[in-house]
Amino acid sequence: MPIILRLALPQQQRLQQRYRSDILAALLRREQHPQRRQPDMYSLSPVAIAHTPFREKFAIPRQPMLAPAAVGEIQLLPPFNDPLAFDGLEQVSHVWLIFLFHQAMAAPGSVPRMRVRPPRLGGNSKLGVFATRSSHRPNAIGQSLVKIERIQTDTLLVSGVDLLDQTPIIDIKPYVPYADSIDTAWNHIAAAAPVPIRVDWETTALEAALQLQQQTGKPLIALIEQCLSQDPKPAYQQPSPERHYGTRLWDIDIGWHYPTQDCICVDRVQRSSI
Repeated sequence: MPIILRLALPQQQRLQQRYRSDILAALLRREQHPQRRQPDMYSLSPVAIAHTPFREKFAIPRQPMLAPAAVGEIQLLPPFNDPLAFDGLEQVSHVWLIFLFHQAMAAPGSVPRMRVRPPRLGGNSKLGVFATRSSHRPNAIGQSLVKIERIQTDTLLVSGVDLLDQTPIIDIKPYVPYADSIDTAWNHIAAAAPVPIRVDWETTALEAALQLQQQTGKPLIALIEQCLSQDPKPAYQQPSPERHYGTRLWDIDIGWHYPTQDCICVDRVQRSSI
């Protein structure tokens, strides 16, 4: 047995020396080529899912709280679906929703965008991605401020949402007025809210909207007007009166056109056939 140990020890030392040499060589290569360093990877799991009226991205308000009639539900997911997670939230009026742009996530290995085209600038001018709230972001993370209307067990009923239906929520944080509201803040890119555009109705569309609103109990007319008054089309488009646009709110299809460049006319409201 002692002989075996004496033979094994030099072998172990040689292996340790070889491993140390390999590690030192790897560290040297990494110092020489820092661009090859692999970033740390983190795993996130949604804590909730958003149920909202917006079945399509088109015509979703570009910022939260611009459409108060946009009501939604933030439903906690296991293992977070315990009413204790909302304990104390009855003392808060608004919350930040930290979420994933789940339909705008870049493909693995794709080149990240350093500059994007914000809709606010007409869709033609570019800005650095970190100077915008574009959905095309390195980690596809967004934040949205919403008003709490009611708390039901494991679900928040909120208003002013600007999220696509089924958006994954990765965190919920209370709004703190003294810290989150800064009187001296400024943003010369978006200094004020866009001027709303006028929204008119064709008689048949308004009658259909009234009927569906009574049947569903949802604020359909107010939501249509609040979303469309923000002019959802790209700012560079100058559509003719014959060009028609559309989107879906809940299971209801909405259609409109532009009789003039400064006016929208809602011409279709009907149950979706899909």
